[in-house]
Amino acid sequence: MAPALLTAVDSTSHIHLILGTNSLAGARCAKSLEVGAIPIVIAPESAHVHYGLAKRMEEHSIQWLKREYQDGDLVSLGREEVDNVVDAVYVTSGGRSALATHISTSCRKFRIPVNVADAPSLCTFTLLSTHNSGPLQVGVTTSGKGCKLASRIRREIASALPADLGNAVERLGTVRRRIWEQDHAAEAANDMEADDDEAGQSATFNKLVTPSDAEAAKARRMRWLAQICEYWPLRRLAAITDEDVDGILQAYKHDSSIAPAADGKPLLNPAVLDARRNRGRIILAGSGPGHPDLLTTATLKAIRSADLILADKLVPAPVLELVPRRTPIQIARKFPGNADAAQEELHRLGLEAMKEGQTVLRLKQGDPYLYGRGAEEVEFFRTHGYEATVLPGITSSLAAPLFARIPATHRSVSDQILICTGTGRKGAAPNPPAYLPNQTVVFLMALHRLKELTSSLTEHETHPYPPSTPCAVIERASCPDQRVVRTTIEYVNAAVEEEGSRPPGLLVVGAVCEVLEKKPQKWVVEDGFQGLDVLEDLGDGGRGLDALRETLVTPGLEETIDPLSRVSVTAGAVAVAV
Repeated sequence: MAPALLTAVDSTSHIHLILGTNSLAGARCAKSLEVGAIPIVIAPESAHVHYGLAKRMEEHSIQWLKREYQDGDLVSLGREEVDNVVDAVYVTSGGRSALATHISTSCRKFRIPVNVADAPSLCTFTLLSTHNSGPLQVGVTTSGKGCKLASRIRREIASALPADLGNAVERLGTVRRRIWEQDHAAEAANDMEADDDEAGQSATFNKLVTPSDAEAAKARRMRWLAQICEYWPLRRLAAITDEDVDGILQAYKHDSSIAPAADGKPLLNPAVLDARRNRGRIILAGSGPGHPDLLTTATLKAIRSADLILADKLVPAPVLELVPRRTPIQIARKFPGNADAAQEELHRLGLEAMKEGQTVLRLKQGDPYLYGRGAEEVEFFRTHGYEATVLPGITSSLAAPLFARIPATHRSVSDQILICTGTGRKGAAPNPPAYLPNQTVVFLMALHRLKELTSSLTEHETHPYPPSTPCAVIERASCPDQRVVRTTIEYVNAAVEEEGSRPPGLLVVGAVCEVLEKKPQKWVVEDGFQGLDVLEDLGDGGRGLDALRETLVTPGLEETIDPLSRVSVTAGAVAVAV
């Protein structure tokens, strides 16, 4: 089978016939409208109309002929300038009917492009799966062998392209067009000067410029532009700005007889463009509940590649141990009364580093968007011209119950989970949730005001919690000193007072606390964490974190990765020696 001829057709004001009213007909109409064509739907009035298509019909953007297809439609519904012949036909009901075969044969007779769903042999054209970015269009076809596969290939290609490449295509097209216009304007001026016998001698009378010189200069300019388009990395092309285009055209206009680099300096400096692409970046990443094995691969890559790390105070030491020794760390100096000042300090340090072109990693406990003020930080850096990349982290609200052998949901016990904060803004008490026997509730940042929280639950105005409701306090989840206190709301305050507190911790409330563990008389305490011990004997020969640390050592350099040797704690503040 010979390959198809792929073309881009200007379909402005073309008439497209769409036979059918199903979801595919809706998609064909949407595509026709997108390219400026006029879709006409033909289907009986009794046909079921897809909701998206019906909406467009209500908006009068699509004409519906409420009848069966007629042979004369092909040569009577089109534009006058082409003798009323339609420009394309889409049969959306499939090719297993005599009508579809008949329509395909008729279209071939009149040389009308026709597409029949699920019938490649009846089609004279197929639609490409397209990626659009301004004037840039990338189309993929599998020649009717699988539209889903074509769509996936298109997505893979699009994901590899710079997001703003379409703008670069537009700008380079402007350069090409205006160079061409200036060349032709210069040629026209020279012709007028040569034909004007009464104009006298021009200022360039003694300058010998032959036609071959002008053609050579024009060729050099176009060759320069072609080489940029052909050989420069796409990300460098995408960094071209409107100011760059104006500078090129001004330089070209002032000396149009030579190539654009008359003074030996490139008009588009690759180093400047690369510097724009390599400007400072901010990454917000969640470090998970505590155990370094629970970091995502993306966050581990960010830790290894960052120029500066701004870490929350609660990011545990085993995670910080993964930071290369060369990377400076600043730990948030947050303590009661200093939270806002500490946040402002991190913002200032991050901005200063990014202005120097550095990659800054804002390493947060848990997940950045779950009570981590992540969105606030994204907004702050956005107002200063930096768009943050946000990487998720495993949240302790789900991981801690799991490591405490508490399923967040369980059939016939709990079919929903609610994650709450135990501390509102500026320490205020938030409104307590109502009791639902089929709900699991996880309270974060609640242990320092546990008495007030439990009182608000058992004294709820409409749906109070029974004092016998099972609950569990989970502290330092996934860390070697993890502790679980299993009890009920009635005894949880007494248990924490007697056993002491080991922050950070959370409170889980709900019947799921008893699914895998028996109900204690008052409370029971479980110390230690072995949830990931089995991994020590799998995959890396039992080396665990040692294997990860080895991957962080720069080849050829004998340096020990021990960031904790750089950290000291003084007077409630954490300082890092770089």
